[in-house]
Amino acid sequence: MSYTPEMEKGMQQTHKMCYAEYERKLENRIAVEKRRQKEYEQCKHMVAEIDSHIHN
Repeated sequence: MSYTPEMEKGMQQTHKMCYAEYERKLENRIAVEKRRQKEYEQCKHMVAEIDSHIHN
């Protein structure tokens, strides 16, 4: 996969590091992926909550 300038900008804005730094250190990758997983779980919970309100 080629890394685009838009992807670099998103990495900088969201995770405060460049892609090269993310790729270079395992600790950085782990931290970023943990944050992504946490955000995914929060969004999933929010969608389930909204869905339950809609169907009541």
